Formats: sequence, C-alpha cells, structure tokens
Amino acid sequence: MFDTIAQLLDVARRQQKPLHEVILDDEVEYMGTPKEAVLARMQRSLDVMKLSLQRGLETDPVLPIKEAMHMAVKMATQPVFIGKDMKEAARWAMEIAEHNSGMGLIVAAPTAGSSGVLPATLFKAREQLGKDESDLLDALFVAAAVGAIIGNRATLSGSEAGCQAEVGVASAMAAAGIVHMAGGTATQVGHAIAITLTNIMGLICDPIAGLVISPCIQRNAMGTMNAFLGAEMALSGVESLIPADEVVDAMMKTGKKLPAELKETGLGGIADTPTGRRIKEDMLKKSAEGKGSGQ
Repeated sequence: MFDTIAQLLDVARRQQKPLHEVILDDEVEYMGTPKEAVLARMQRSLDVMKLSLQRGLETDPVLPIKEAMHMAVKMATQPVFIGKDMKEAARWAMEIAEHNSGMGLIVAAPTAGSSGVLPATLFKAREQLGKDESDLLDALFVAAAVGAIIGNRATLSGSEAGCQAEVGVASAMAAAGIVHMAGGTATQVGHAIAITLTNIMGLICDPIAGLVISPCIQRNAMGTMNAFLGAEMALSGVESLIPADEVVDAMMKTGKKLPAELKETGLGGIADTPTGRRIKEDMLKKSAEGKGSGQ
C-alpha cells in the first residue's frame, strides 16, 4: 500500500514502469493473491460500472426529478458551449447518479453519491482516444489507487469533509485515470490530481431533504467536466504549485472547518433555502400519507 501520492509516482519513475503495473504489483503483494484474481476483481468493478450506465440509459428513473432525461432530450440538438462529447459525458454521469438514487447497483467510486463521475469520464475518454478494454482497466487501477491513498490520508466522507471529499475526490481519481490513459507521465498524473482537487476545494454537501438527489446528481456532471479540465491542463504542461498530497491535506483541513450544517446533514446550503425546506416538507408529508394508507 502506498501512503502518499508522491511515493506512488516516485516508485513508477524509479522503476521506469507504467503506473498501473506498479499499482497492480503492489496490490498482488498486499492482498497475497494471484495477479489474475486482482485483475478479475477489478474487471468485476468495471463490468458493474458499464451495467450502471446501461441501466441508467435504459430505465426511467423513479425520482421526482429526471435531470439526465432532460439532457437526453436535448442531445439531438447542437451543443451550445461544451461540445457533443462533453455534453454526453455529463449526461452519462447524471444517468449513473440517478440510477444510484433509485437504488440501482453501482460502484462506489469513491462513494455512492459520486458514483457517476469516474465511469462517465473513463468511458468517454476511452471513446475519444480509441482505446481498448485493457487500457480502460489500467486507467481504473490508477484511479482506484489515487482514491485509496486519499481515503487513507484524509477522508472520502461528505459527512466529515463535505462534497469535496466525494465528488471532488471522484473528479481527481478520474483525472488521474484519463491522464494515464492518454499516455501522460507520472508527474502529469500528479499535477492532474492536484489541479482537479484544488478546483473543487471547499465544496459543501447540502442534499435537499437529506437525499442523494439534488444537488448531488448535477454535481456528478460537474465533477466529470472538472476531471476533463484538470487532465487537459496537466497534459498541456500546466503544473500545480502545491503538490498533490498537500492539496489532499488542505482539503481535509478545510473539511474540518466546515460547520455540521454543510456536511451531509441537509441543514445548510441549498437544503436550507425556502424552496429546499418546502421540498423537504412536501416529501415528509407524502411519506406520512403513504404510511397512513398502508402503502
């Protein structure tokens, strides 16, 4: 197990090996299992990610709001600003997030509430770059290692550090994965992580009615766009002044300073607006009526 991102990147540079190989070798040693078993486990996660997108695209979500469907209706029209590929990636992220909110099977990467960011980013990058399944799996190993390091060094919990620890970390994981997929260096992967996480520093967790619906679903789309931006910047030679590990530490310190109202309680941010409170009251009323009627 790697304790820091710097340690992981340094090992890859010293051994002159691709990041995914360094990570795979480390996982085999740490788990004490054959390489084939580790690969099979990661393939299973990848398969579930694919299924979650497929189900999200095929199924009408049982939610009071259907944001991804609105994007789908507009897909036939020419994008105004971000281009067709990015518009589709944003939609994919929301489809998976909606599938999660409807109790569908997803991969928490790193959490259920942020589960749309990583697969949407990886799948679209693979399509854009013309990569194959093995490249996708390699990128997933890189993303997973980044998430594991951040989780051990800081947190992946919105209730502990806000949405920066969920969608923010998912975005950093995704950026790392697609920089690797695009042939970026270990150093560029590090900068992508730092840039992406810095961009989203301080993001609060303020789910309306305490449910992982709004603004969570929209933020999955934002996290995907942030991942592509951070990756593009790093691959273009933009460097973060602050090393990735220090950015992670700063995220955690920032999270600790956030009040409880802004950390998954549904008591602050947009959850505490007049409309947010009304939505919560309406949902509680409908729930009570349903219980009263025996439904």
